Amino acid sequence: MSNYSPTEKLKVEIIDHTALITIDNPGANTWDAESLSGMRELIANLNADKNIYSLVITGAGEKFFSAGADLKMFASGDKAVAQDIGLKFGQAFEALADFRGVSIAAINGFAMGGGLECALACDIRIAESHAQMALPEAKVGLLPCAGGTQRLTALVGPGWAKRIILCGERIKADKALSLGLVEEVVESGTAKTAALALAAQVAQQSPVSVTFCKELIHKPREAVMPQGLLLERERFIQLFDTLDQKEGVNAFLEKRSPEWKNA
Repeated sequence: MSNYSPTEKLKVEIIDHTALITIDNPGANTWDAESLSGMRELIANLNADKNIYSLVITGAGEKFFSAGADLKMFASGDKAVAQDIGLKFGQAFEALADFRGVSIAAINGFAMGGGLECALACDIRIAESHAQMALPEAKVGLLPCAGGTQRLTALVGPGWAKRIILCGERIKADKALSLGLVEEVVESGTAKTAALALAAQVAQQSPVSVTFCKELIHKPREAVMPQGLLLERERFIQLFDTLDQKEGVNAFLEKRSPEWKNA
């Protein structure tokens, strides 16, 4: 734990003007209530420190950036739990998207579901050559409730957003680069170094100018994005009134194929 992070699941190291955040929740760096609330508080603390101009976020270990939500939270089909976690996901990644400096995701492995949504909330994504990305929520009777439908579509367009979300297509790093889902692909083991080098370049710009420019780049989507994010969470919660939600999550946890009821 540092002065910036309230949780051991998000490690923070300050390197010059950059905050290096490591998602550290063995074994797949999944997100839960503690780490999501922690992310929101962590970003607020970084925003308050005028010496921080940029952040890099990566996953602990070599296999996972983050595998997304811990699905055990949703096994019971409890709608109140869904509402709470859905809101925490939204607040965490909206805080990340609104960080006043430059945010860079160093995707060092699998970025699935809420893991990819975390990367989507960053300004820039650098993926290692072995990394794979997906939004597989529909496979378990859920939907991407933390900006996935909105931010992925903004980056890759509706056609590929539909292939990834509706068809469950998993994307490898080189394909992600060609789609504009990531800005750079680097060798395995080097994303963090590349991201830190890019983050260091931010310090050469006026921090005030950077904040204003980021605000202006985000401006066109502000007319529609907030409404989409809100509807995304509402639809996520409504899924907990369905039979398929419980069937999908429990089939995954039981390592079997779901039997969809379409109800």
